[in-house]
Amino acid sequence: MDRLYEQIAAAPGGRVSYADYMQMVLYDERFGYYMRERAKIGKEGDFFTNSSFAPVFGKALASLWVRMVEQSGLPPAVCEWGGGDGRLALSVLEEWKKKSPHTYDRLSYTIIDQSPFHRRRQRETLQPAAEKVEQYDDVSRWLAERGPFSGIVFSNEFFDAFPVHVIVKEGGVLHECFVAARDGRLVEEKAPLCRPAIVRYLHERGLDLAEGQRLEVPLAMKAFWLEVGPLFHQAVMVTIDYGYTDEQLRAPARRHGSLRGYFRHQLVADPLRHPGEMDLTSHVQWDALRLYARQAGWEEVAFVRQDRFLLAAGLLHEWNVSEGDDVFSPASRQNRMIRALIADDGVSRFFDVLILQKGMSFAARDFWPAPEFLPAD
Repeated sequence: MDRLYEQIAAAPGGRVSYADYMQMVLYDERFGYYMRERAKIGKEGDFFTNSSFAPVFGKALASLWVRMVEQSGLPPAVCEWGGGDGRLALSVLEEWKKKSPHTYDRLSYTIIDQSPFHRRRQRETLQPAAEKVEQYDDVSRWLAERGPFSGIVFSNEFFDAFPVHVIVKEGGVLHECFVAARDGRLVEEKAPLCRPAIVRYLHERGLDLAEGQRLEVPLAMKAFWLEVGPLFHQAVMVTIDYGYTDEQLRAPARRHGSLRGYFRHQLVADPLRHPGEMDLTSHVQWDALRLYARQAGWEEVAFVRQDRFLLAAGLLHEWNVSEGDDVFSPASRQNRMIRALIADDGVSRFFDVLILQKGMSFAARDFWPAPEFLPAD
């Protein structure tokens, strides 16, 4: 906290943008949350994610990707952005080997994760399939070293952790919000908006804030897409995250913004609490991601809620009809995971799945054993 305060106090005006603050508290090599040597996912960490259901989630993903590879000629190569503890990757690899040994022989699986702690956990978890896996700490460096990629790109809760600027409309005037160091504390300060990149973002997105509305501006996500998006040849991208469309953003209930923290499984509304010890996220602005993906040469295949995506991918094929009376049996445990993923009040109601392609010609209903769960073409 002392080092962070000193760093902010030394900035011009004694304050930094929220984007710079997030970069510090999440990714700084000295005190960044993701760089710390401690668990972040699961009951010992601060939040749960889809990797908590890895045994069945990975099977559904592997089944879909095997069909894509076998029926389209897509290379058997997967790149996962932000691999967490590696459990989801292991589940995918194990299921792929069972379903398609001949393509598994040629399969490569790359994980890109900035966190040294996560990369070490991944190496431990993926030891049974170590010969298939390579790791990088940066997407741009990976692409620079290997050249244009062809294959499957997958991310789960990757874009929600990108640094964002924060703006608010007060008295009819747009202001940018800053994090300032004052009298030994971190506080929020506002100043009339004067950052041209934010003005351009609002203009190209056609966004007009209501009075009192607070909004995150994902300039880092935009820059990421425009930099790395063109560096793919033939690829399918499956992006899973929580977020809002522009229509949803206009709802009164969402006018306070979405930048939040997660600390020991508790949602923390104040993003300035527990710096370096708390995960910070903001909801993905799906229509922004789609816009910059198109500008980078990608085409949308489908956009669907996660439960419908998993049903379309054939998750129910993993249901154990005869689970027996033992609630602790592997069959019962697997069925509980499936229920949690597809129930109306389950975890999937918070997540959407965006499927993009580049250099391919998939339709939304190609390769799906249960296409009735996908949106109409």
